[in-house]
Amino acid sequence: MTAPSSQSTEHAHEQAYLDLLHDRLDTLCTEIRGDLRTALRESSGTAQGQVERGVVAERLARKLLMMEAAENRLCFGRLDRAEDDRLYIGRIGVSGAGDDDPLLIDWRAPAARPFYTATAAAAQGVRLRRHLHTRNRRVLRVDDELFDDTAGVPDDVQLSGEAALLAALRHGRTGRMHDAVATLQAEQDKIIRSPHAGVTVVQGSPGTGKTVVALHRAAYLLYSHERLQRSGVLVVGPNSVFLEYISQVLPGLGETSVLLSSVGSLYPGLSASAGEPVASAEIKGRLVMADVLDRAVRARQAAVTESVDALIGGEHFRLSRDFLADAAARATEGGRQHNLARPEFRDILFEELADRLARVIGDIEVGFEEILAGEMDVQALDLAVQEDLAGVFGQDAKAYDFRAQLPAEFTERKANWLHALPRDRDAQRLLDSLWPLLSPEQLLDDLYADPARLAEAAPQLEEEDRALLVRERGAPWTLSDVPLLDEAAELLGYDDHAETERQAARRAAQRDYAQGVLDIARGSRDADDHLHAADLVSAEQLAGWHTQTDLRTVAERAAADRTWVFGHVIVDEAQDLSPMTWRLLVRRCPTRSFTVVGDAAQSSDAAGATSWREALEPFFGTRWRLSQLTVNYRTPGEIMEASRQVLKAISPELLPARAVRHGAEPPRCTGTTPEEFPAGLAEAAASAARRAAGGRTAIVVPTADLERLAAAVSARIPDASWGADVDLERDVVVLGVRQAKGLEFDSVVVADPQGMLDGSTRGLSDLYVALTRASRFLHVFHAGPLPEVLSHLTQDPS
Repeated sequence: MTAPSSQSTEHAHEQAYLDLLHDRLDTLCTEIRGDLRTALRESSGTAQGQVERGVVAERLARKLLMMEAAENRLCFGRLDRAEDDRLYIGRIGVSGAGDDDPLLIDWRAPAARPFYTATAAAAQGVRLRRHLHTRNRRVLRVDDELFDDTAGVPDDVQLSGEAALLAALRHGRTGRMHDAVATLQAEQDKIIRSPHAGVTVVQGSPGTGKTVVALHRAAYLLYSHERLQRSGVLVVGPNSVFLEYISQVLPGLGETSVLLSSVGSLYPGLSASAGEPVASAEIKGRLVMADVLDRAVRARQAAVTESVDALIGGEHFRLSRDFLADAAARATEGGRQHNLARPEFRDILFEELADRLARVIGDIEVGFEEILAGEMDVQALDLAVQEDLAGVFGQDAKAYDFRAQLPAEFTERKANWLHALPRDRDAQRLLDSLWPLLSPEQLLDDLYADPARLAEAAPQLEEEDRALLVRERGAPWTLSDVPLLDEAAELLGYDDHAETERQAARRAAQRDYAQGVLDIARGSRDADDHLHAADLVSAEQLAGWHTQTDLRTVAERAAADRTWVFGHVIVDEAQDLSPMTWRLLVRRCPTRSFTVVGDAAQSSDAAGATSWREALEPFFGTRWRLSQLTVNYRTPGEIMEASRQVLKAISPELLPARAVRHGAEPPRCTGTTPEEFPAGLAEAAASAARRAAGGRTAIVVPTADLERLAAAVSARIPDASWGADVDLERDVVVLGVRQAKGLEFDSVVVADPQGMLDGSTRGLSDLYVALTRASRFLHVFHAGPLPEVLSHLTQDPS
């Protein structure tokens, strides 16, 4: 019998070592806080000094955050190799007094790898692997795995085998995913540590830990490649509910250079959530939409079919189609984007208008001179002027020819018009009509609201398809609009000239203010002062002291900058991405360094792909490699059996992962009438919550019926949560089937499976997702006949 942990010698030993680690961690944190305060007080006022101060402060702040995040479960493992050769494994590395004295090895370090990969058949020099179960700063239990019969194990220590993993799997859900650094398995660890160049595709059935692999790979890459700390890693998830579910994993590992985002949030300042017909979303996801937007932009660039009449300065002008086409070509020379080409086009247009206006006045003057010549002797007038000039300047004065001065007068008149036209309302209106300054939102809104514009921009689409894109101006943005807005932003460009000038003016004003402060300080000092503080600092340095260092994390800066280039992108549930979304993500990472995670059987989006080749080859060619996760750690075999026929119906070639857990209760399956279905579902939800015994229960329903069925469940279970901002930490949640993707619960009720099949062109995938969310109990509740793909389930008469 195992001795109580409070009496265990090994327990006491490990507690003493954990205390040592935390004491050292506290010391290091105190030192870093002091260094951070010193860096923020750095007095360099030069631009370079401010940049260096910001870099140092950011590095220290990131290191401090990582150490503070490791406070809970700091150390979780120990490896005993040769005699007296012992390594402790933890969430971060902790050094002793010298850097060559490691007290704790980071789980990502090469030396820690045997903790995840050693087996009895391939021990890799490991004699004993110890799992430390801790909470905050206390050791709760120690479990050992023995690989060498000569390694002694105290009698009061539990020999565990895979107990650490299975205990974690059986533990009740909390509504949030937590890191799995203590229980990663060999096939997961292999993918996590694989090279980051190119595209790594991770295919895995439900329960294989795809998301665990994706998140821990992000942490591993940041640890292994320092440059990624500066550029950051982007992790893209299927929806906001999923992102909330995984939100604690990477911060818990101390990583602040990872941006978690859904596709709907990848366009800064916008969170697209409006609904739209599936057919419309599928069209917007097609790669052809890139050409449509390109044509839509070029249609706004002086693309006229006939001459344009304009009234400028009270004069009528006609601008030929050829002139405007040439001006547009010159403005966009070298691939200049639309908004950045506008100043060039404006200069060409205003040059032409100023020239014509100057000639109009010149023609008036010539006409006036001709009239005057008919009434007067011009030669006699010239002679009289020359005589007057000779009287003033002497006989050597050169003859003054009024008509010879016309070119100089023309140039002056033209210059005056060039100065005046930018402020002329008629000229500005003409410029705006020929080459408007456009935002991505305005371009797309104009396109959707005008069937004629759509017909011009999208001749390759069928008329029925174009009709599906038409909508009222100002309608809310949808998820499928985000890649199109991003594409439009890339085509339009952003002219930051005005912002640059404002920043320069603000810096100049700060320097002027600082100089005024110094002048006052010098003027107010006593007459006998020999040296004053104002003599030791320049205005630029003083202004620099008040320049705030940007302490935002890499993730925070990247979230606000559409043009941010990431060092690596990780995509979860990648099978659902449309081609236009892939195009957006490739722009975010031009090096094409990706980890792609998903399951072809769960492809439920009409714009998504049913094979990795179909999804990836248009963007990566053959530069991608496939890795398979073959073991289902989460879902018991009995529950996976419920989805067997559904998976076969999706594709006979798809094979389920091997379940490591068995012995769970077989799924329940009960039916009722459509009239009694909402009330019956509410009772089924209450029963499932009781069976979960404090765990988490999900009622997964057809998306189209979410509001009605959630209302029925909420009437029975008032604390149940549902909706766009569903609280996953509630005991009971009601989710549309798309919201449930990527999540896991102790107990799941799948409501109206036939409704899921009927609700989408990929209803089989939706049903497959719903059936594979449970880790302990599954209940299928249906109205009317059971779908054929579930006919193998045994009906529960109760």
